[in-house]
Amino acid sequence: MAKAKTRYSCTACGSVQTKWQGQCPDCAEWNSLVEDADAVMTPFSAKHSLRTGGTRIALETLAVETPLPQRAKTGIGELDRTLGGGLVAGSAVLIGGDPGIGKSTLLLQVAGTLAKEGRRIVYISGEEAADQVRLRARRLGLGDAPVELASVTSVRDILTTLTEGAPPALLIIDSIQTMHSDMLEGAPGTVAQVRASAQELIRFAKQSGTALVLVGHVTKEGNIAGPRVLEHMVDTVLYFEGERSHQYRILRAVKNRFGGTDEIGVFAMEEAGLGEVKNPSSLFLTQREEAVPGSVVFPSLEGTRPVMVEVQTLVVRLASGATPRRAVVGWDSGRLAMILAVLEARCGMSFSNAEVYLNIAGGLRVSDPAADVAVAAALVSSLTDTPVPLGAVALGELSLSGEIRPAMHLPLRLKEAKKLGFDRALAPKTAKAPGGMRVESFGHLADLVAHLAGGGA
Repeated sequence: MAKAKTRYSCTACGSVQTKWQGQCPDCAEWNSLVEDADAVMTPFSAKHSLRTGGTRIALETLAVETPLPQRAKTGIGELDRTLGGGLVAGSAVLIGGDPGIGKSTLLLQVAGTLAKEGRRIVYISGEEAADQVRLRARRLGLGDAPVELASVTSVRDILTTLTEGAPPALLIIDSIQTMHSDMLEGAPGTVAQVRASAQELIRFAKQSGTALVLVGHVTKEGNIAGPRVLEHMVDTVLYFEGERSHQYRILRAVKNRFGGTDEIGVFAMEEAGLGEVKNPSSLFLTQREEAVPGSVVFPSLEGTRPVMVEVQTLVVRLASGATPRRAVVGWDSGRLAMILAVLEARCGMSFSNAEVYLNIAGGLRVSDPAADVAVAAALVSSLTDTPVPLGAVALGELSLSGEIRPAMHLPLRLKEAKKLGFDRALAPKTAKAPGGMRVESFGHLADLVAHLAGGGA
């Protein structure tokens, strides 16, 4: 019989290789291939075939009636919005974020709220002692919540305990990188351990109907640590964004089998824990009494929620021969370079000898392509020292030819802007204004530049 061969998995992308290499051939990461202690590749034999020896399965059609999944409200509206309406029984949710961002605080608030409603909630901490979790619960005002708590890392011990009696409504594992399966060799946090531990916990959740929440560490690039396959195994992936030095936090759904992606929930870190922010637009707009050059409001769409954000730019002319700098916070630097190129090639504006700074106010990161027109308007306003009026918003996507294309869900965006007191919109030609709002339509970026430079806005 041929000798079995060991395989190696990449900790960055999860790809499998038959031999160790210094660089992963799939994602180009260095020193990311580690040996899989539990995975052995057996050479293929022509005598064996997967076409026989199995059990016949019953195939069904799409016409079978399927009830909608039952959801349990967490008591935190912003979290329910991000999840698509609440926790689904038997689902697996992975939440990642930087250390100290508030993941454990949010989940402890959820656990305490649901436990007070009479549900069985189990909180497993692999990083903190039980006393530390109790102290945090007291600070949050949840010291009397009947949450079942344990500080263990053995997956076998956890599952043995949970299979006795009624399954919990919610199981929180903080964190999956600290869990350990005695079926495998290797320290907690390795590719094999994380994958095997998550697989056993998810299997228990599916079979018992328990909602499972896994906390995941993140790498310095902001991705969840461990094998990439972990994000494929779970039903929902949430990222907690924000700076620890700032008060506000954003919970973003990047994958959701039971709801929409790119939904966000906004929280504020307070003395009593994480509080909900009902109107996030008020956070991302600066309070100004008069218009200033380089500042434009953009109605962004985060999932199904329109949010008003302020695009701030600063253009500084340099002496001849100096190397200009481009600095971007909260937006894609490559897209900024594209808009600068379009302004120079299609509109005759020169930024080659100027430093350009761009910032999205409030710490929000925007990836909406409809922000192109707002960024271009802010750049023109800063370069010409001509402010855009306070009551105006700008939106639209730019092509490389300078054409202004329509943005998705224009009526919804403009309706939200009107509700917040904006009465003018710089938008594509297809935009229709809600009652009481004036839309100034443009088909080409050159028309918008002429309008702004002439003070017509």
